[in-house]
Amino acid sequence: MTELQSFGLRLADPGAPNGGVASRRGGAGPSDHKAVTVDGHTIMVPVHTSSAWNSPFVAQAPDAQGLSALTRGSIPIASIAFPKAPRFYALQTFDGVPYSHIATLHGSDVLATTVLQECIRYASRRKTCQFCAIGQSLAAGRTIAHKTPEQLAEVARAAVLLDGVKHMVMTTGTPNATDRGAKVLCDSAFAIKAAVNLPLQGQCEPPDDDRWFQRMHAAGIDTLGMHLEAVTPEVRERIMPGKASVPLSRYMEAFEASVKVFGRGQVSTYILAGLGDTREAILSISEKLLALGVYPFVVPFVPISGTPLEDHAPPSSDFMKSVLEPLGAMVGKAGLRSGDIKAGCGKCGACSSLSVYETGASA
Repeated sequence: MTELQSFGLRLADPGAPNGGVASRRGGAGPSDHKAVTVDGHTIMVPVHTSSAWNSPFVAQAPDAQGLSALTRGSIPIASIAFPKAPRFYALQTFDGVPYSHIATLHGSDVLATTVLQECIRYASRRKTCQFCAIGQSLAAGRTIAHKTPEQLAEVARAAVLLDGVKHMVMTTGTPNATDRGAKVLCDSAFAIKAAVNLPLQGQCEPPDDDRWFQRMHAAGIDTLGMHLEAVTPEVRERIMPGKASVPLSRYMEAFEASVKVFGRGQVSTYILAGLGDTREAILSISEKLLALGVYPFVVPFVPISGTPLEDHAPPSSDFMKSVLEPLGAMVGKAGLRSGDIKAGCGKCGACSSLSVYETGASA
């Protein structure tokens, strides 16, 4: 699984039933990926990247049961499956917006949405995160700029009823330099929880006032994600100059304050391995995060077409193993396992094989 996420996957027949659905191009979250089930674990694997086009791994066209032979070179190495297109994708909101423009299926049972598909940093070459593709799906007409609370509630309820979705992730572009998206997440969560009992994760940059953590929790957000992406000041300044204006010290303060509200293991951060941070730097800050009660979700960086980093090489599988193996042991020792998270990226685990290393198994 670690190698698949580093190398990516070629599809022998991209247009085949099952094999040709549910991949994502551009946008926020795991973009240019496809959900693949390997040995009972559903992971997100790059399929639309330059590295994937040259991957030694090839998925043959699915058979009548939806199973596909995974080959490395010409040698079959496993049987894999692709989650079917969710039924809620066939519907549209009362005001005529396709449900797939409001929220998408991640992994096999996670509903995900970018509430605001715009960001104050994205339009500036000097401020934008170099890996970000939040505007691509909007420009391509595959989503809308602002999902209203009513739309999100409608789609969330349908996804639970029709497809058995287990939890939901709400992220957002950063709309301002004050609450940094916390307010729009509160409004969205309140409406969703009024419509359906679905565990929610909210994701935003640390707001300027710690009282927002109480407000988000009271609105129905069960877990919180505040994503570092890069962990050393030099890499942060180079890769995400605008976001780096919120210093690491503020993130650490916000982590400590939010854990008091959401609880140990219910606050997480997304760390992209392969942007320039060393193995030692990632493990060092992960140790500090775990001590605070924060789950460090380390994932391999995937270059997205059309971004300034589209030609940046993804991390090798050896590098990922050198990080994830000791990190898995650290996470287990701290008692912050992914399976205990109520909702969100860490619970889903599809963008990284970290959860497998938590058990001490080979990934």
